[in-house]
Amino acid sequence: MANETPTNTDQKSTDPSDGTDLNKAKTSRQTRLSPIWVVPIVAIAIGMWLVYDNYSSRGTLVTLTMDSAEGIEAGNTLIRSRNVEIGRVQSVRLSDDLSHAVMTARIQPEVEDMLRQDSRFWVVKPRIGREGISGLGTVLSGAYIQLEPGTDEAPRREFPVSDIPPVAPAGQAGLRLSLTSQLGNSLRVGDPVSYQGYTVGRIEENRFEPESRTMQHKVFIEEPYTQLVTDSTRFWTTSGVDFRLGADGVRINVESIEALLGGGVTFGVPEDLPMGQPAEADAHFILYADEDTAREGTFNRYLEYVLLVDETVRGLSKGAPVEFRGVRMGTVAAVPWNFTAPQPDSRSRFAIPVLIRIEPQRMGIENNNIDLAEWEGRFNRMFSLGLRASLKSGSLLTGALFVDLNFQRDLNESYVSEEFSGRKVFPTVAGGFAQIQAQVTDLLDKLNSLEVEPLLTGLDRNLQASESVLNEVRDVSASINQLLSNPETQAVGGNLNATLEELRSTLQGLSPSSPAYQDLTAAIERLDRLMRDLQPLTRTLSDNPRALLFDNLDTQDPIPRAPRD
Repeated sequence: MANETPTNTDQKSTDPSDGTDLNKAKTSRQTRLSPIWVVPIVAIAIGMWLVYDNYSSRGTLVTLTMDSAEGIEAGNTLIRSRNVEIGRVQSVRLSDDLSHAVMTARIQPEVEDMLRQDSRFWVVKPRIGREGISGLGTVLSGAYIQLEPGTDEAPRREFPVSDIPPVAPAGQAGLRLSLTSQLGNSLRVGDPVSYQGYTVGRIEENRFEPESRTMQHKVFIEEPYTQLVTDSTRFWTTSGVDFRLGADGVRINVESIEALLGGGVTFGVPEDLPMGQPAEADAHFILYADEDTAREGTFNRYLEYVLLVDETVRGLSKGAPVEFRGVRMGTVAAVPWNFTAPQPDSRSRFAIPVLIRIEPQRMGIENNNIDLAEWEGRFNRMFSLGLRASLKSGSLLTGALFVDLNFQRDLNESYVSEEFSGRKVFPTVAGGFAQIQAQVTDLLDKLNSLEVEPLLTGLDRNLQASESVLNEVRDVSASINQLLSNPETQAVGGNLNATLEELRSTLQGLSPSSPAYQDLTAAIERLDRLMRDLQPLTRTLSDNPRALLFDNLDTQDPIPRAPRD
């Protein structure tokens, strides 16, 4: 209702028309709010707007935790994303249990959508690593915190802050895998993951689990290299340079320069395995120590035998090949194996047990096609046919040995099945060095059985005779030296030269044109005619020698007369 207020007048008057008193008080209606209240109302509205604007412009409050707040200053340390300032650290304090530092920071409201479940924070400061020097811009400006926005839809307000940058940006296409190894802390975050020397990923996380005493590694494989990882892939560590001396000879393998400086992980599919199906995200793999160990891990179907070696096993080591005529079909599993177990009764002396594995997969046979019972029966038949194992030298440089399987056709004994500590015994024969040693021993035995005393006596006599002959030769040599040193002997050469000169001059006088040569020719002709004339006489005397005494060759031989009385 409107307030009614009286109006006072000094005189009374009346309206002549109706006789109304003109001096009577009158009432009037006034407004509810006085114009004077407009100013404070506007001031209050402006103040409220300023308060709201100040509150809304402060941004979102987030809580950050990290192990150490080194380089972080309240009110000064900035929070950036892609080198653009998006917030600032407000306060730094210790946690209630004093185990880590807790920071509160304000994030500008226009970038509040960057705070997602998979958002990541890390400290940017000067670093020196295998990739080079980074963060030099913070030397003067101080460290700052980098924010990498996430892609998850759920918001988040509490985040851990890492001391090192993430390996792969959030949302980058790729494949994350888990590796388990027992190699200790040999790998670090950021180490390369390579395929045939080309870097295709990085190690994102390393964690040691005391319960299982193993190292757990998280690796990230970038696109489009994820198709290289299948369920048949094997991972192993690399140290940059792999130099080995073994039964297979000398091997040198050099990885990339980055792996040479800091090591890393490499992977591949062994030649004996199929490529397999593509690996799924967060698939689990075993991280092996080297490539050979990784390849050995693929041969999971095998037969175990024990070699009872009667010779030395020096040079034979675990992992040495077991070959059949140069083709590898197994591996030495342990040297020695179960050394204190009792020997079979058929053994006359103590032998060194060596455990070997026959691995059919090495010959390109798939797992589903391997019948171990059939393979065992096959080896039993080959034992009866003379299949034997022996130790042979694989490298003269290192002296490493390997196990060689071959058929021995000249065996005197037949095969007898034996067992050692629950494993079947693979029959053996002496190796090459043992055979040489046995032959040398036989030769020495034969030499020892010889009667050496008579031989030495005869040898002594021969030496004495030889000594006397040498003395005579020495005397003859002295006489020859004396003869040669005689002046008359030395003059023989000159006399011989003179004689030869005279003979040469004489022969020159007997040339075909000389008279002496012609006279000699005529004498020879006359002698030839004389010989032709004497030929009938010589023929007659040859046929009848009596012609030289009797004229008549037809006369009968006289008959001697009888003696007179």
